[in-house]
Amino acid sequence: MVQTASRRRVRTALVALLATVAMLVAPAPATAYAPNDDEGGTAELRDALEDAARGYADAKIKLDNSKKEQLKYSLELQKWQVAAEDLRVRVGLVARQSYRMGRATTLSMLLQSGSSADFLDRATRLDMIGQVDARQLQLYLEAEGRVKQAKLAIDQEIRAQQAAVNQMAKKRKSAENALAKAGSNGASGGFLSANSPLAKPAPRNSDGSWPTEKCIVEDPTPATGCITPRTVHALRQAQAAGFTRYASCKRTGGGGEHPKGRACDFAADRSGFANENATGGDKAYGDRLAAYFVKNASRLGVMYVIWYREIWMPGSGWRSYSGSGSPAATHTNHVHLSML
Repeated sequence: MVQTASRRRVRTALVALLATVAMLVAPAPATAYAPNDDEGGTAELRDALEDAARGYADAKIKLDNSKKEQLKYSLELQKWQVAAEDLRVRVGLVARQSYRMGRATTLSMLLQSGSSADFLDRATRLDMIGQVDARQLQLYLEAEGRVKQAKLAIDQEIRAQQAAVNQMAKKRKSAENALAKAGSNGASGGFLSANSPLAKPAPRNSDGSWPTEKCIVEDPTPATGCITPRTVHALRQAQAAGFTRYASCKRTGGGGEHPKGRACDFAADRSGFANENATGGDKAYGDRLAAYFVKNASRLGVMYVIWYREIWMPGSGWRSYSGSGSPAATHTNHVHLSML
C-alpha cells in the first residue's frame, strides 16, 4: 500500500517535470511577434497619404451632396416649367379675349343693365374677372422667376461639382506622387472581390461627412489603450463577416494611425503575427480581408489598407507599396487598416 502511494507521487512529480520542460522548450506563440510600430515608410510619406486620403474623401462628399442638390433643383425646374407653360397659355387666352372685347364692349355691358342692382352685379363680376386675370399673370411671372432661379442653382451646383472633381484629382495625384517618391512602381492588381459581404455603415454627420472622433473606446483587442468608435465599428464588422483571427489595434510607439487609435492590424496566420510571409490559406484569408475593407471603404470610413506590399486608397486604388525587412515591415503577415 505504502509502495503504491510512493509510486503515484513519483509519477505525479515526473509528469509535472515533463510539463515544465515542455513549456521551456516550446516555441513562443505567434501572437508574441507584433508588427512594426507604424504603417511603414517615412513620417513624411504617412502625412502625405493621410492628407491625400482625407482631402479626397472630403471632396467626394461635396461632389455627392452637389449631385443630390442638382437633382432636387432639376425636379423643381421641371415642375415650374410645366406650371409656367400652363399659365402662359391661360394668360394668352385672357389677352386675346380682352383684345376682342375691348374697353367699349366692357362699358356696353354695364350700360345694358336693366336696373341699378343689375349694374352693380355686372360691375362686381367684371371686377372679379379682372382680379382673376391679374392673378393669373402674377402666377405666371412667379413661375418664370422660379424657373430662372432653378437654372441658376443648377449652374452653381455644376460648378461646385467641377471644383470637387478637380480637388479629388489633385489629392489622388498627390498620393501617387508621394508613393512614387517612396519607390512605388505604380498601379497594381490589388485585392478585390465582388462577393465580399456588405458592412453596416458607420454613423455620419447630416451632410454625409465623417464626424471627428477621439480615442475614447477601450481597445477590445489584446492591445492596451483606446481606439476611436469608428475603428471599433470596423473591427466588429470585420469579425461579424467571419474575419476572426488575431487582431491588434492600439500601440503607443511609432508613427501613423496606431497611436491615435485609428488603425488595426489583422494577422493572416491563425495563431497570430507569424514571422513569415503568409502563404496558402493564410494568404487567401488576407486577400479576402483586404478586399472586404476596400468594398466597404465608404461604409466604414477607411483611409487606406495595406497588404502584401500593396496599398489601397480611395481614388488611387491598389498601388505597389515597397517595403523591406521582416514580414511585418512588408505587410506580408498582416493586413493593416487605417481609418478616417
